[in-house]
Amino acid sequence: MPRSEASDAALVVFVTASTHEEANRLSTLVVESKIAACATIVENVRSVFRWEGKVNSEKESLLILKTTAGRFLDLEELITTHHSYEVPEVIAFPIVMGSRKYLEWIRQETQK
Repeated sequence: MPRSEASDAALVVFVTASTHEEANRLSTLVVESKIAACATIVENVRSVFRWEGKVNSEKESLLILKTTAGRFLDLEELITTHHSYEVPEVIAFPIVMGSRKYLEWIRQETQK
């Protein structure tokens, strides 16, 4: 795959946030900055995780962001800079298949 096609590959990125307000703020930042085309916020998820040697169970909000591989590093930097967590979750999954028009919309909305 040529480099330009690889950077245009669509991704879904998961980010958890401690509150609805934080999720809303982060979502607005990434969409306004054209780093993500869309942000979906799922409220009231429960995360169970080990942190500093202790198992925790916390209520969080889940952001489901749609972007491209070429914008991932910008997205990661923005989230890391503006997130309340010391180590925020920022994980990406390739979109293997999808509506051609929707995938093109993601590419158009995330162009620098």
